[in-house]
Amino acid sequence: MSGAGFSEAVREHPRVDTQPSAVAPAEALERFGAAELARGIAGGRWSASDVVAAHIARIEAVDPKLNAVVVRRFEAARAEAELADAAVRAGAPLGPLHGVPITIKEQFALAGTPATIGVAGARDDVQDGPLVARLRAAGAIVLGKTNVPQLLIYNEADNPVYGRTNNPWNMERSSGGSSGGEAAIIAACGSPLGLGSDIGGSLRAPSHACAIASLKPTTNRLSNEDARGSGFAEGQIAIVSQPGPMARRVEDLVLAMRVLAAPGQERFDSAVPPIPWREPGEVDVAGLRIGTYDDDGFFPSSPAVKRAVAESAAALRALGADVVSFAPPDVGQAIETFMAILAADGARSAKRRLGTGARDRRVNGLLQLAAIPNALRPAFVGLAAALDQRRLSRQIASIRPSSAGGFWALVEEQNAYRRRFIGELDRLGIDVLLAPAHALPALTHGSTYYLSTAASYSMLYNLLGMPAGVVPATRVRDDEAQPRAAGRDVVDRAAAEVERGSAGLPIGVQVVARHWREDLVLAVMARLERALSANPGYPALPPAL
Repeated sequence: MSGAGFSEAVREHPRVDTQPSAVAPAEALERFGAAELARGIAGGRWSASDVVAAHIARIEAVDPKLNAVVVRRFEAARAEAELADAAVRAGAPLGPLHGVPITIKEQFALAGTPATIGVAGARDDVQDGPLVARLRAAGAIVLGKTNVPQLLIYNEADNPVYGRTNNPWNMERSSGGSSGGEAAIIAACGSPLGLGSDIGGSLRAPSHACAIASLKPTTNRLSNEDARGSGFAEGQIAIVSQPGPMARRVEDLVLAMRVLAAPGQERFDSAVPPIPWREPGEVDVAGLRIGTYDDDGFFPSSPAVKRAVAESAAALRALGADVVSFAPPDVGQAIETFMAILAADGARSAKRRLGTGARDRRVNGLLQLAAIPNALRPAFVGLAAALDQRRLSRQIASIRPSSAGGFWALVEEQNAYRRRFIGELDRLGIDVLLAPAHALPALTHGSTYYLSTAASYSMLYNLLGMPAGVVPATRVRDDEAQPRAAGRDVVDRAAAEVERGSAGLPIGVQVVARHWREDLVLAVMARLERALSANPGYPALPPAL
């Protein structure tokens, strides 16, 4: 089936579709991965109609609690599944995702659906974006679109248009953001595969929080022509959001990347270089030198996060990899550069996108920081520091408007840091990095107001533009759920509250490689998945909803 064959898809919004779903077959089809489902449908083991019906039934069962799938197209998906089954019966050529149900992040262009990014008033898109078209041309059947934060700029999927998404591991916790709805429904087995995006951890932080896998490719590996931008930093190309796949299994990320990164993107997006895709199956992990760290020196990581890195490093060492310590240089300065670049226009693009509509409290907080006059900013920075708010003072200093010359200076800071970082990799002969995905377990609802910089472990690789993925590793133990000493700093106190009562929550680890070496990232992730999934504390599936 071609992408054009789906152009008349029917739009359905949350809780509008009331037709009863078909009963799922005896096999729990929603538990299988995308690659397994594609093989089973092509081989006649299952029908696409049964597979789609099972996933619709699962969404209908779990989403009243999760609120993850905010735009639904169930009737269109059922009709497309029937066409997929007819193609199998006719012996027609089948795409690699033939009949496989998927979900996509709300920001992506899908014909007949809106892309609001949490701001009311968006019109429906009239055609699919090129990445969505590739997935559908490969045979994928889109069940719906998933929830995001307003303007896609914080680590919680919550906005005035669609409301809040909950974490399937604990309803009092966030599913992460900005691809949080996608992570939640995949973790809850409502979808085997999804398309998200990442400008500061937006694929990796939700995957860590919900115990799924994801890949942020190298900057500009995949086209951004599908995406309705964040609205917070539109127009600048120093730090670019990057689309990427999300799934419960690493092999499904590989399958999705074969489709998404196939040759020809440069024909519709000149920003994408024609760099060939490399298969991760050709990588020998035993021949890799892997650098590892569990604390970036900027935002202290939780005990369970440190243990996850240590256990992952031990697993790779047992597989024959040469594992060495690595210290990323001056992460604090790197994160300040990251924030300053994204805030360089003084949040004017964000204000334009929001208009007079409702503003999320967390978005409004960032706008207030950006609105402080630069002439008064040193006074605010000094006052925050005097009140023992050292982390807040660094944010006030960084989230500021810049002149054109100031922005160019920031970009040169970014380039200089990239050279310094890669130079350190070269000095130590490192091929791959193993690090925390996030400083903390899944956040409590609302805590991103203070905890945006706890995502420093992922933000770093958006600044650098390097490929990075997350794979589940373990769960927080009872003795690891004790809050850190916080003092008066509101950021540290918020982190302590997240740690309190976090026992049982999933923890992921992050795998990073040099530019254009997604094959190394995925190969190491696959080996970790195999090794760690045998451990008693591995976060296989969330508790029953």
